[in-house]
Amino acid sequence: MCLAYRGHSVILLAPLLAMLAVLLSGEASMMLGVYMRVFMKGLGGYISSFFPLFLLDAIFGKLMDDSGSALSISESLVNKLGHKQAVLSIVMACAILTYGGVSLFVVGFAVYPIAAAYFVS
Repeated sequence: MCLAYRGHSVILLAPLLAMLAVLLSGEASMMLGVYMRVFMKGLGGYISSFFPLFLLDAIFGKLMDDSGSALSISESLVNKLGHKQAVLSIVMACAILTYGGVSLFVVGFAVYPIAAAYFVS
């Protein structure tokens, strides 16, 4: 988690740290087998279960960005709260979207363009 927060790619970190966990478990002689049977099976199941949700959420976030609704929400929050209340504004944008009926998981994708528009404006 520390490496991910420092900006390293989770796509690269997850497999590498899974290999490290196998090495530290004492199963190093069967690293590839354990890696394929445990990590890849879990990752494949997760991706196949949630891929449609990820895809639609990414499309919704892009739609919020392209339609200007993210910028509109951002500008209205800037006008009401001011530039010094950036974190509160992002939390309020999450609340507005969630109370508006948007799934919390989707809000994660939709809030990024709002936050980007807020911090750029």
